[in-house]
Amino acid sequence: MSDFLLPDLGEGLQEAEIVAWHVHEGDSVVADQPLLSVETDKAVVEVPSPQAGRIAKLFAEAGDVVEVGSPLVSFTEGAHDDAGGVVGRLGSKDDAVAQEPGVEVESAGPRPTVKAAPAVRALARKLGVNLDLVTATGRGGVVTVRDVEEAAADIAEAEPLEPLRGVRRAMAKRMAQANAEIAATTVMEDADIEDWRAGQDVTMRLVRALIAGVAAVPQLNSWYDSAAEGIRVHTKIDLGVAVNTDDGLFVPVLRDVANRDAADLRGGLDRMHADIEARTVPAEELRGATITLTNAGPYRARYVTPIVPPPQVAILGAGRARPDVVPYEGEIAIRRIMPLSLTFDHRAVAGAEASLFLDAVIEDLEKAD
Repeated sequence: MSDFLLPDLGEGLQEAEIVAWHVHEGDSVVADQPLLSVETDKAVVEVPSPQAGRIAKLFAEAGDVVEVGSPLVSFTEGAHDDAGGVVGRLGSKDDAVAQEPGVEVESAGPRPTVKAAPAVRALARKLGVNLDLVTATGRGGVVTVRDVEEAAADIAEAEPLEPLRGVRRAMAKRMAQANAEIAATTVMEDADIEDWRAGQDVTMRLVRALIAGVAAVPQLNSWYDSAAEGIRVHTKIDLGVAVNTDDGLFVPVLRDVANRDAADLRGGLDRMHADIEARTVPAEELRGATITLTNAGPYRARYVTPIVPPPQVAILGAGRARPDVVPYEGEIAIRRIMPLSLTFDHRAVAGAEASLFLDAVIEDLEKAD
C-alpha cells in the first residue's frame, strides 16, 4: 500500500481546496487518470493519478482544504515506493504534539504576542473567541476576562463564521502577503480625456498609456527580489489585468502587450473573461505578470489605493471618469476627467520615478486618439 500526497501545484502555494472527486474507494485507476479537481491560486485544476492501482482510501472530502504534502489517496494494487514525485511531507510525531490543545506554540510571523493570563486564554477557548481579535483594556495591553466575555457577546449577535473558500481565500492570503512585504506608496493625479473620440475602448486606452509609462520609466516593469535586495527589470510587458467577479478577484495576464495591436489585445482579454466566467482559465494565464492594471471605473470610486502583488513593484489604478469643473486654456471649463492612482513599492521605485511614469501615462491618455 502507498499514499499519494498533494503535490506542489506551483507559485509556492501551501494548500488547495478540493472541488470534486472523480474516483471512489474501491475504484481501479490507471496512471494519469484524473483523481480529483482542486482550486488553488484562482484556478481549478485536475490532479492525475501517479500510478495504476486500486483506491483503498480517500483522505479528504469535497470542500476540505488540504495542505501540500498531506495524503490524498491510498493505493493497494500497483503500489510502489515512489508517491508520484510528490513535493512535501507528512506531519511528524513532534508536529502532532505541538498541535495538541493546551500546548502554546509561538508564532513565527511578525504579529505581536497577545498578553493574557492562562485563565483568560482558557475562557477564550471555551467561548470560541480568537484572542487576536479582542480589544485589550487591561493595564499594559492585557486581555481581561471582561474583554473576552464582551467579544463573545458580540460574536453571538453576529452571523455564524463563514470560512473563506476558493478564490476569496487565495485573494485574502495574497493581500496579506502583499501588505506584509511591500513598502507601498500611492501617488494620484487626473487625466483630461474630454477630447477622446466617441466609442473609445477605455481598457485598451489604459493599456496603451501604461505601455507609454513603461517606455518612459522601465524600472516600474520589474520584480523585486527581497532576499537579494535587488530588482529585475523585464524587457517585455506581461500585463496583469484585474477582473472582478462574484467569486472574487482574478488577474489574468496579457503577454507582451507592447508588441501587440489593440484588436489582438482586446480579443485576448475577451477570451480570458470568458474563461474566468466558466472557471476554466488555465493556471499559467494567471501567473508571471510584470505590472498590473486595475480599472475601478465601472464602480462608484474616484481614487483608489490598489495593492501591489509581489514580486511586482507597481500597479496602475483608474477611477470613474466624470465631468468636472477645471481650468482649461486660461478659462474655467467642464471637462471629462479620469482619476488615476499609481501604487508602487518604495523599496524599488523612487517617488520621482513614479511621478515620471504617471506623467507619461497621462500624456498618452490626453491624446484625442
